[in-house]
Amino acid sequence: MLAMYVSGAVLVGCSGSTVTEPSGEGSPVGSTAAPASPTRSPMRAPTPRSPTGPITYVALGDSYTIGTGVKARNRWPTQLVRALMPELSLELAANLGVNGYTSSQLIEEQLPRLDSLDADFVTVLIGVNDVFQGKDSETYRANVRGILDDLLGRLPASRILVVSTPDYTLTPEGGTDPYAAAKSAEIERFNAILKEETLARDISWVDISAVADGVPEDPSLVARDGLHPSGKQYAGWVELIAPVARDLLTEQ
Repeated sequence: MLAMYVSGAVLVGCSGSTVTEPSGEGSPVGSTAAPASPTRSPMRAPTPRSPTGPITYVALGDSYTIGTGVKARNRWPTQLVRALMPELSLELAANLGVNGYTSSQLIEEQLPRLDSLDADFVTVLIGVNDVFQGKDSETYRANVRGILDDLLGRLPASRILVVSTPDYTLTPEGGTDPYAAAKSAEIERFNAILKEETLARDISWVDISAVADGVPEDPSLVARDGLHPSGKQYAGWVELIAPVARDLLTEQ
């Protein structure tokens, strides 16, 4: 997620840099911005690589992908790699998630990095900061389309997996947001957009809300910052994600 003020301090991303909120982004009113324009790599044909050898995996996203608030081994992409062993040799070549990133920033800064990574498999989880910063849904939809279409220019649909965004307003710190109810509704709406655009392209979708929504009853699902998922919650996500990823990566 984007940095939030927690007990008088600002949450810091895993890179160690503080993410500063743009003015007015705490407002429930959506802002209108031109969608970012993705660039497709001419270096990559959308065909699966031979099943022999490690499968190169790249994770795209925000704080939920980079695992703000947990140790590196507890991030869900890292746990996913372990969960698929020894049946599949999945190599996490890069976790490009950045605390505070929006869908526009994923397009501008993460998609171009795929040009040199030669990924065989990509996961996407993005949207919470679009909600937190008050971005409008149509800009988000356009960005989601751009992200997915760019990835389809690099990989077949069977090598892309999209994960839903958890509702941060259910956490102790997220619940203090004065616009929590409105933000919760927006997360639901943005997840619906992400799901619709994903399934329309025959890309696999995993909804992790069955685990994430258990936060109010199980405090151990939240990291020490009171805002982001704990390693335990991410392990629950992986129980949902791993079977789908396994099926995709064992397809001939």
